Amino acid sequence: MTTLSDYFDYRLDADGNKYVEVSIRGVTLLRLPATNKGTAFSVQERIELGLDGLLPPQVTDMEHQLERLYANYQKQADDISKYQFLRALQDRTEVLFYALLERHLDEMVPIVYTPTIGLAVQQFSSNFTTTRGLTFSAANIDRAETILQNYPLHDIRMIVVTDSSSILGIGDQGMGGLAICIGKLGLYTVGGGMCPFQTLPVNLDVGTNRAELLDDPFYLGAHTQRLHDQPYFELVDKFVNSVQKVWPKAIIQWEDFAKNVAFDLLAKYKDVMPCFNDDIQGTGAMALAGLLSACRKKGETLAEQTVVVVGAGAGGFGVASTIKKGMLREGLTMEQILQRIFVVDAHGLVVKEATTEAYKLPLSHTQESYHDWDIPDDRVPNLLEVVTHAKPTVLLGLTGVPGLFTETVIKTMAANHAHPIIFPLSNPTANCEATPEDILEWTQGSAMVATGSPFADVQYQGRRYPIGQGNNAFIFPGLGLAAVLGECSRISDAMVLESAYTLADYIAENCLTAGLIFPPVGDLKQVSLFVANRVLAKALEDGSATRQDLVGIDLEAYVKANLWKAEYLPCKYAGAAVTN
Repeated sequence: MTTLSDYFDYRLDADGNKYVEVSIRGVTLLRLPATNKGTAFSVQERIELGLDGLLPPQVTDMEHQLERLYANYQKQADDISKYQFLRALQDRTEVLFYALLERHLDEMVPIVYTPTIGLAVQQFSSNFTTTRGLTFSAANIDRAETILQNYPLHDIRMIVVTDSSSILGIGDQGMGGLAICIGKLGLYTVGGGMCPFQTLPVNLDVGTNRAELLDDPFYLGAHTQRLHDQPYFELVDKFVNSVQKVWPKAIIQWEDFAKNVAFDLLAKYKDVMPCFNDDIQGTGAMALAGLLSACRKKGETLAEQTVVVVGAGAGGFGVASTIKKGMLREGLTMEQILQRIFVVDAHGLVVKEATTEAYKLPLSHTQESYHDWDIPDDRVPNLLEVVTHAKPTVLLGLTGVPGLFTETVIKTMAANHAHPIIFPLSNPTANCEATPEDILEWTQGSAMVATGSPFADVQYQGRRYPIGQGNNAFIFPGLGLAAVLGECSRISDAMVLESAYTLADYIAENCLTAGLIFPPVGDLKQVSLFVANRVLAKALEDGSATRQDLVGIDLEAYVKANLWKAEYLPCKYAGAAVTN
């Protein structure tokens, strides 16, 4: 088994008890987040590890540390200050950070992830304090293999990588995108039980086209225009090839890549290495799970729905493609599906005659689809016209355009169906296509609403409407954990689709009676384990998992036995005992 690091590793003593073996002592030990327990080091550990006198004399346990930290957290003035507080804690003592995050999951996930992560990305350079993860650029990509070999963690199993070209709804953010990779990996650990010392956030700094960054003397990224075409893909190739050589068991999650490269990268690598795109596949699985849940709540099937997806980027087309796979699974033909899924972009309905992007063609329509809609020949139907004539039961927003779902559009949905399903899924919050309050007001409380960003429950005419958050975090930690535990050679479409149906089954069992279309964030760990079990079984079934020795065993017990826990373990020095 590969050691975690030259500086520390997990070991078992003669009685089978876990401990941390360290090869460093004194101040160096306190400066390494993986090994620092702060005031929780026992007196004996302080003596043996050269910490005697370096810490306040009072030995405290984790419980007291958590109480003190939470009190200080509550004193922070605003969300970005809370984010900085938690990031500083993570860079100081990793175990304690995850213990605090797990204890206050509902409160802190919106701080370390959406929506606050958007601000953290935008303010990355101005708030930068400590390094985390790796950055590759045109200046160092030819040394990528050496850089990976020099990284202090040796058994990397999960990499979240971005080129920062399409962050949330705020676009090109250059170097700042690294923050979102850090946030995603935090959820892999607190939700999916992934060992944080086997994860790596990576930014591919291929430049930025955002003038405000290029003109900012304090911007820490490369002050160059973005690479594109062959030089761009050559840089990504060098990164991927180096990962495969140094960490052949690592999974790569592609994060926030612009649509013009996201589909190409996924198509290029998905069958030759274990990787997935969270914006395309994770968002798609999440949205399908929510749609299945809403259908169950209405007593209907997915096959009965007509769906309008607004937004044809990585997220929007990923959602449409995943719904298509769900409809195929439920028995519809492709001809029937094309009569039930309508994708709308900034120009209107996506039609073959006006489409130049190949990834859109499988779900694009022809003019025959709307020949009787009385649309002038010189243009395609706009959103309102599609909603009016196609009479969809479902409206999904993934545009990042606030207010796009107007009162007229929403009222047209309600006029056509008693209980329309309307999910404005864009984030951060300011980019939501419509607020839940407005949607419920415009539909007189009849719509079934979920959002991509967190919103408070809505009170309307004396009734409380719970607003579920369609969060990719209900998909990717379980999907990624299954891929790691199964040592998958690929992440198949069947695995992704299974994650969607598994999430829908969890919701049916635990949330629908409370009126929720998605689980509360506090259920993240239970959801992730539920997803991991089923996806791992699917990976073994379809041959994606190389760990065929797992066939026939109790997968639930196996997954639980391999979860990392945020707990302090005894620390022992790898060399001979040393006393001061």
